[in-house]
Amino acid sequence: MQTDLFVAGRYLPATSGRRFATLDPASEETIGEVARGDANDVDAAVKAAQAALHGPWSRVTPAARGRLLLKLAELVVVHKEELAALETADVGKPLREARGDVDGVVATLIYNAGAADKMEGATIPLGPDVVDFTLMEPLGVTAHIVPWNYPLGMAARSLAPALAAGCTAVLKPAEQTPLSALRLAGLALEAGLPEGVLNVVTGFGEEAGAPMVRHPLVRGVTFTGSVATGRAIMAMAAERTIPVVLELGGKNAVLVFADADLDRLVADVVEGAFENAGQICSSASRLLVEASIADELVERLRARVARISIGPGRDDPDLGPVVSEEQHARVTGFVDEARTHARLVCGGGRPAGLPRGYFVQPTILDHVAADSRIAREEVFGPVLTVTRFTSEAEVLGLANGTGYGLVAGVYTRDISRALRLARSLEAGSVWINGWFIGGQQAPTGGTKDSGIGRERGLPGVRNY
Repeated sequence: MQTDLFVAGRYLPATSGRRFATLDPASEETIGEVARGDANDVDAAVKAAQAALHGPWSRVTPAARGRLLLKLAELVVVHKEELAALETADVGKPLREARGDVDGVVATLIYNAGAADKMEGATIPLGPDVVDFTLMEPLGVTAHIVPWNYPLGMAARSLAPALAAGCTAVLKPAEQTPLSALRLAGLALEAGLPEGVLNVVTGFGEEAGAPMVRHPLVRGVTFTGSVATGRAIMAMAAERTIPVVLELGGKNAVLVFADADLDRLVADVVEGAFENAGQICSSASRLLVEASIADELVERLRARVARISIGPGRDDPDLGPVVSEEQHARVTGFVDEARTHARLVCGGGRPAGLPRGYFVQPTILDHVAADSRIAREEVFGPVLTVTRFTSEAEVLGLANGTGYGLVAGVYTRDISRALRLARSLEAGSVWINGWFIGGQQAPTGGTKDSGIGRERGLPGVRNY
C-alpha cells in the first residue's frame, strides 16, 4: 500500500514531512498515514508534468497513446482485487460494488484509448487562394480534483481523456480516500507512461487543491464536489482565464406515474437510492409519486428495503457505511430534522449490532414537503424522500424546483408523456423507465448548480 506522493515517476514523502491518517469507515481505525502535500509539492508535480509535456510525451503519437492506455487497462484488470480491496477499505463500500468500479475504470480506459487518434481537425473553404485548416492540440498540464465517493472511477473519468488527448496531469484525490489513486499512478508508470505524465499529490483542499488551480503552468481544471467548492475553483480559474469542467452534485427527481411498471421501478429506486450508501451525485434521492399509487409504492419499497443487509464492505453486504464521521453527522442531521414534519417509513438511525463505524440505516421518509430542506439540498446518504403529486404540471414544477439539475427520471408507459417531460425537465440527463442508464460513450453533466461542461464520450476528450 503506497502512502507517499507520486511525482515524476517516484513515490516521495511530502517536502514538509507531514502526514495524515486515512480511516476505515467501517471500524473508524487508521488504515495508514498518507503524505500531506502542500504548495511546494504541487509545484514539483506541475513542473514534472510540464517537463513531460514538452519532453518525451510530446513525441508519443496519438495511436501510441492509445496503446499505452490499453496497457494500463490490462494492468488494472490484473490488479482488480487489489484495487477493489483498497477502495473498500478507504470508502467503505461493499466489495461487489468496488469490483464493479474497477470494471468501470477498465471500460473508461479502453474507450478513451480508442478515441486518442480520432480527434480530427477540419478544413475551412475560404476560397481558391486560401488554405485554412484546424488542429486539435493538447490543452497542456491539467489539474484533476476528484471526490471520495468513487475515487478510482472519478479519477479515470477525467484522467483517461486528458491522457488520450496528449495532456499531462496532476491528480489530487480526496483526503478521505487517497489510496487507489496512488496505486493507479504506479500502474501507469508500469504500463509505460513516461515519468511526469501522471502525478498524484495527496492532501487537503486549501493546502494542495487551491495551489493546483492557481499554479501558472496549469492550463485546465476538472473538479467534482460541492457547489461551494466548485464556485471557488471557478473563481480562481477565472483569475487566470483557464477552462474548468465542474460536476457539483444533484437532487435528482424520479417522476412516477400511475401507469408505471412498479416491479421495475422498485428495483431501480432501491439501487439508485442506496447503492454506495447513497453517496452518488446521480442518486435517486427524490421520489415524486402520483398520489393514487403512492401508498402501495411506499409499502413495496419499505418491504424491499427491509431485506437490505448492512455491514463492513469487506463482508460484501448490500450496504456499507458512509465515508466519514462528518458525513455520518450530516446525513443523520438531515433525517432527524425531517422526521419532525415527515413520516419516517423505515431506517433513520444506526443499525443494530454495529456500534462502531459510520453506518446509517437505509431510510425512507414519506409526505415530505417540497419546500423542506431535505427535499431541496443534497443529503449524499442512504435517504429517499417521497412527495406526492396529482398532475403533470404539478410534478414538473416539483422536479424543476431546486437549484440542481444533474439527472432526472420518468417512469410511465406513455412514451409521449415521457418524451414531453424529458424536454421540459431541467437536467443534464433524463432517463426513461430506468436509472443509471448510460456508459462511457454517453456524455454526462449538469445544468444550473449541478455544474458546467460535459464528461465522458467524445466531448469528454475534447475538454482536453
